[in-house]
Amino acid sequence: MPRAKAILQSEFPYNLTARCINKEWFHLPMPEVWDIFSEQLYLTTCIFNLKIHSFVLMSNHFHLIATTPDSNVSQCMQFFMKNVSLRLTRAGNRINESFAGRHYKTILHSNNYYLNAYKYNYQNPILAGIVNRAEDYPFSTLNGLLGFSKMLIPVVEDRTLFPFVEDTLEWINRPAPPERLEAVRWALKRPHFKSKRCKNSRRFILGKNDLL
Repeated sequence: MPRAKAILQSEFPYNLTARCINKEWFHLPMPEVWDIFSEQLYLTTCIFNLKIHSFVLMSNHFHLIATTPDSNVSQCMQFFMKNVSLRLTRAGNRINESFAGRHYKTILHSNNYYLNAYKYNYQNPILAGIVNRAEDYPFSTLNGLLGFSKMLIPVVEDRTLFPFVEDTLEWINRPAPPERLEAVRWALKRPHFKSKRCKNSRRFILGKNDLL
């Protein structure tokens, strides 16, 4: 079955993600992988006017929230992922491509949908058992925005994090109920973020006004 045509728009942010082939790791030390991703994200913003809201790099996938003022998300991601893959392949002395197919994108067409994706992405290192607090994970824009590391990735003004840093960090690090986490995972696999209903019920697990 052919893949659905990409929805190109400029009004709302996208949640974008892609995973390594066979869920493998990137076959390079994470600081090297971070540098490659950072450089290519910087180039993508310069060439295609991509506006980055947040980015989290895990050992075999990434989470990116970004807006495309020029309605060119496919161009942005094709350029970004192609060049990342080439750099990773050369640096790791690999033959195969790095990513398992194309990226996945979800339109976040409300502020609460954006916030749920934002928290879920930054919480990924906690959920993976790597760190206890999201801001301690070195391979995310949260760490760089807080001044814990130098960051090449150009992030637009983060009005979620600033000026209420302590409150926002407390919210990001607060555990979410498992059924709500699963509802966010489910929603981020759709072209548009969707609230998931309970089985055999009209009640939403994660409604339009609910936050993780």
